[in-house]
Amino acid sequence: MIKIETALNRATMTLKEFSALLGLSPTTVSRALGGYPEVRKATRDHVIAEAKRLNYHPDARASRLATGRAKAVGHVIPLSSGHQIMNPVFADFISGAGEVYSRHDHDMILSIVDGVDEAASYRTLKSKGSVDGVIVHGPHLNDARIPLLQELNMPFVVHGRASDITTPYAWVDVNNRRAFARATNFLLDFGHRRIGLINGIEQMDFAMRRRRGVTEALLARGLALDPDLFFAGEMTEGIGYAAAKTMLSLATPPTAFIASSIILGYGIRRAIEEKGLKMGRDISVIVHDDDLSYLKNGDDVPIFTATRSSVREAGRVAAAMLLQMIAGPRDAPPPSRLLEAELIIGQSTCPIPR
Repeated sequence: MIKIETALNRATMTLKEFSALLGLSPTTVSRALGGYPEVRKATRDHVIAEAKRLNYHPDARASRLATGRAKAVGHVIPLSSGHQIMNPVFADFISGAGEVYSRHDHDMILSIVDGVDEAASYRTLKSKGSVDGVIVHGPHLNDARIPLLQELNMPFVVHGRASDITTPYAWVDVNNRRAFARATNFLLDFGHRRIGLINGIEQMDFAMRRRRGVTEALLARGLALDPDLFFAGEMTEGIGYAAAKTMLSLATPPTAFIASSIILGYGIRRAIEEKGLKMGRDISVIVHDDDLSYLKNGDDVPIFTATRSSVREAGRVAAAMLLQMIAGPRDAPPPSRLLEAELIIGQSTCPIPR
């Protein structure tokens, strides 16, 4: 008995075979599955439905040949600027972005480089055609990566903003200035007048905006700015502890702290307890970025009062924005999205002790 093998009874079928079954060209089918806008919606819906019915999964190499796309997105991580794979903030962003890439059948390529080699990494990704676009992490005020990527004509989305760059570019950011102004006003309404800010590195755009939110709120209430109550550095538990310990040793110490990360907040709490004081009774603390998968802010009742904006959701938004840019026309205006933080009331804040 002779067995005749067809595309339908094999475990897999090629793009060419699947396209022939539908009576469409391989390029049209590949673009329809990739969500490209130039394919009519009716055709795209038909191709997707048939792919599900026949359990067809496109071969990545064939798809790349048909569309001229790598079906991959790059994340270049410079170690010298403090980005580490184990950083829970970065991990949550990557997890959110990865959800979107997976749904759209895109790979994610992480390039861990020394800071001095970062520009060369972007040029290599472009010349090799390894990725269709990139996400830029941790922008500085005048970030050289933005004009470089514009020069390379590579689609990109910045997680954050670069205030000194005037040319339009795509970005997703949280409203840091408003979030920290709101946190400051919350403490001022509780009677606090000595408020310490333990911030990230202020060459980074997000940290500059957070400092601005605090200072604007203080000045609006007619309060002088005390430089001893402002600290900027890496956002680690140890740095939070050391900065808070120094401020609590002042002749007139702060009665409240605002921290740029829940990680800093745990260090601040350690310094408070070392002084024989209690957070939420003697000293108030508000943190940012408390909604992390691997570092929860309590269970039922939050430990910290916090300005909360999901980093994981920011990853989803940035990834979806980049994939839309890759699929769309290159001359379209770059999109942007400003996310708002909500104030979560926890156990770490109280009116100023009398």
